[in-house]
Amino acid sequence: MTPEKRLEQYTLRYPQEVLLLDVELEGEADQILIFKGFSSSLMNPTAYDPDVPVLAEEAKILSIDRASSPYNPDNPQYIEQNISWDTMENRLTELGL
Repeated sequence: MTPEKRLEQYTLRYPQEVLLLDVELEGEADQILIFKGFSSSLMNPTAYDPDVPVLAEEAKILSIDRASSPYNPDNPQYIEQNISWDTMENRLTELGL
């Protein structure tokens, strides 16, 4: 399962959370929001088809923030910030995701 699908599954299990990913692809920065099983880029166009991945396989996840839902970009309520992909990947594995 791709990192994006694993993180989407996490947000289905924890719908009270929003994940904000800072990623890099070919030297370009992007921020991806994942909520209730759906991913959306906050900096680039997102395909209408939810089966089209937002997070490219070759993208590097720089950090992940967990925030409370509903997400307000003007006043985010962070649960945890600057989680590395390695740390989050271990948590997902522990959860069976």
